[in-house]
Amino acid sequence: MSCDATDGWFAIADLGGGLFRIHEPHVHRFFRGNIFLLRGRDADLVVDFGMGLRPLAPVVIRFASGAQLMAVATHSHADHIGGFHEFADRHAHSSEAAALASMPESATFADMFRALDEPVTVPPEPGWHKDGWRIPAAPLTAMVEEGDVIDLGDRRLEVLHLPGHSPGSIGLIDRESGLFFAGDAIYRGTLVDDLPHSDKSAYRETMARIAALDVAVAHGGHGEALSAQEMREIAMAYLAAA
Repeated sequence: MSCDATDGWFAIADLGGGLFRIHEPHVHRFFRGNIFLLRGRDADLVVDFGMGLRPLAPVVIRFASGAQLMAVATHSHADHIGGFHEFADRHAHSSEAAALASMPESATFADMFRALDEPVTVPPEPGWHKDGWRIPAAPLTAMVEEGDVIDLGDRRLEVLHLPGHSPGSIGLIDRESGLFFAGDAIYRGTLVDDLPHSDKSAYRETMARIAALDVAVAHGGHGEALSAQEMREIAMAYLAAA
């Protein structure tokens, strides 16, 4: 794995096989979400979009193949959709469509970010202040549902509806390679199931489903990648605690 830092704000890791992980190291750890770029033969896929504190699209374009860019949001929380509006071809689950079209803070929880004493360790630009930060609306160009396929030409990623953290949380799985983008359905660390629109019963069903998935590697919405074994251990631990 090789790494490259861009403009002092985004950190980019080349994970190999045309996959890149981008994150914002100066953002508070609670809101430091993963952004993924996956190159394909006919199209490139961007999964999730950070906080939108600095333009994301120029960074993605720098590492993309030059093919069509397809943007997929795993859900509508602030740390995943800040830069969503920068992309023309926007996809997410239908349950998240209304929130993405207007970005109400009752859905994005952007107000929780502004409420932090130190939301960033370094300002994204001179004169930036948290009170002036807002997420631009990003209406969907297409909705995705359970079983839909994102076709990149040489890769096909199936949409999995994984509610619980949010009503329209989704994951994307490449059944052939075992590559799994899990969003905030699962990752290393404390899983959030107590937001106003979270559903613990639905989350238990999602965890049971995740525990049974045949994957090679899982890339969650936060932190480093998970092996299949660690992913299942986290899912089973959640179920046991529940």
